[in-house]
Amino acid sequence: MSEKTNILEVEHLCQYFTSGYGHSRMTVKAVDDVSFTVRQAETFGLVGESGCGKTTTGRAIIRLYTPTSGTVRFDGREISGKMTRPLSDFLSRNMAMIFQDPIESLNPRMTIEEIVGESLKLHGTPREEVHRLVVDMLDKVGLTEEHATRYPHEFSGGQRQRIGIARAMITRPRLIIADEPVSALDVSIQAQVINLLNDLKQELGLTILFIAHNLSVVKYFSDRIGVMYYGKLVEIADSDDLYSHPMHPYTRALLSAVPQPNPLTEKKRRRVDYLPERDHDYSREKPEMREVEPGHFVYCSPSEMERFRQEL
Repeated sequence: MSEKTNILEVEHLCQYFTSGYGHSRMTVKAVDDVSFTVRQAETFGLVGESGCGKTTTGRAIIRLYTPTSGTVRFDGREISGKMTRPLSDFLSRNMAMIFQDPIESLNPRMTIEEIVGESLKLHGTPREEVHRLVVDMLDKVGLTEEHATRYPHEFSGGQRQRIGIARAMITRPRLIIADEPVSALDVSIQAQVINLLNDLKQELGLTILFIAHNLSVVKYFSDRIGVMYYGKLVEIADSDDLYSHPMHPYTRALLSAVPQPNPLTEKKRRRVDYLPERDHDYSREKPEMREVEPGHFVYCSPSEMERFRQEL
């Protein structure tokens, strides 16, 4: 892969949530010291089991949450500081999010034209221009002008997700955060939505942070992949490299759970369990993100890194 400029830089991002009072007060480290970069016009996949912090990472980047600590830069500009009107305008013009649930994320009292064109109106676009741009975007996602006057309940799940994509794309943002955009859809509709995102990426030069737990979809769609476990990134590598040479024990366990379409290979597939207390000994050595080979980073101790390199 040719070297590209980093458009998104996340450094030591932490997102903690607290609940309770006094002795019952507890802190949940949803995202704990996460660092990665996303290159211009690249699709970066973020995978892991439910509850590992993938969605929280995306929401903290786009500022739906205020990060507890750490730094996020977009195109060289820090976007993790105090929220101001200029910063809000900058984010709304350059970043957008496709939400996981295509039903809950659409206002049932608004028409599709109102939903998709809302951000254009906020930016002061004339009404006639809004209608033209909305119809053009609906056409790009496989819908027609007559759909613009309908309401969300009149559409199927796949069509609702296309509407969500149109809403995210209407301002021509440079970065899309796609939060499990196909997890609630049938398999055939999943393929349609993924192909649609691929087409839009090629046509508009999009950069995509693709959050998912379906490893087969992530492999097909992503250029590079980061694997999260309990709020931490444990491995980052090119898509093909990660699937052919997984290094961290959790990544290996995750990949071993992927069903095989071939009945013969599926019959021989063996699940690998990940037990941190068994697979690691960090009592003497401190783990951190280390580059085991060019472009392949693993959260490990120095002795583990040497073992990974020997395995290569």
